[in-house]
Amino acid sequence: MNAQSAAVLTAAVELPRDAFELPPAIARPAPPRRRLGIAAPDPLGWLLGPALLVLFWTVGSMSGLIDARVLPAPWVTVATAADLLRRGRLQANLLISAWRAAQGLFFGVTAGVVVALIAGLSLAGGYVFDGLVQVKRAIPTLALIPLVILWFGIGETMKVTVIAISVFIPIYLNTHTALRGIEARYVELAETLGLSRSAFIRQVVLPGALPGFLLGLRFAVMSAWLALVVVEQLNATSGIGYMINLARTYAQSDVIVVGLVVYALLGLTSDLAVRTLEARTLTWRRTFAK
Repeated sequence: MNAQSAAVLTAAVELPRDAFELPPAIARPAPPRRRLGIAAPDPLGWLLGPALLVLFWTVGSMSGLIDARVLPAPWVTVATAADLLRRGRLQANLLISAWRAAQGLFFGVTAGVVVALIAGLSLAGGYVFDGLVQVKRAIPTLALIPLVILWFGIGETMKVTVIAISVFIPIYLNTHTALRGIEARYVELAETLGLSRSAFIRQVVLPGALPGFLLGLRFAVMSAWLALVVVEQLNATSGIGYMINLARTYAQSDVIVVGLVVYALLGLTSDLAVRTLEARTLTWRRTFAK
């Protein structure tokens, strides 16, 4: 070994031990950060439940587990729906039912928002209306049907009124709660900026109450369809409920199932429309999903 090699070896021996070790960040990478939020949902994930239900229905019908006299097979239901469409019965009754629900939804939402604004933005309005609404909340809407029939008869006015009453309650409750739940820091900020009362209501209160209103709208839409199912069983001469009631008289279970599927599709479609509106309107709101 020459003198130069001996010098290199001696220098290597005298180096500190940590000179040959990699930095901790390189040698041992940190484990990935664990996300505590819920994963972002798939837009079509809600179809899993209905798809499993249809699968069970199909398998049960093919295997004979489900009696056709109790529940017709899916392909029989589809054929019945096609026949009703061909004869024009389904779309005619569907338009009438949708018009009833739309009228009740419009009047119920309008009344609910107006009363919620009066009760939520003034103490006097709250004293007058909130107690009355809470009393009505304790009385089921279906229990009011006999009284509504005495007032308006058995025609279209009664049906639309019952739907509007069913819609009014969730709209009022959620909007009123949102109005009264505006955080005090926003009120103090508005006072600091010197906003007038009208500007405060327009720029702070109404945007702050929008999530509550949209939540109430989702409940209101479903309440409208539920009320429609009930009122169309009462001396109706048209509508999906009338079609179901007539099919019950003649033991046409396939027509009954078609009507129920139509009700389900109406409810799912309207709820999806409100959720889409909520997602586009409340883009500023952070959610728990990551």
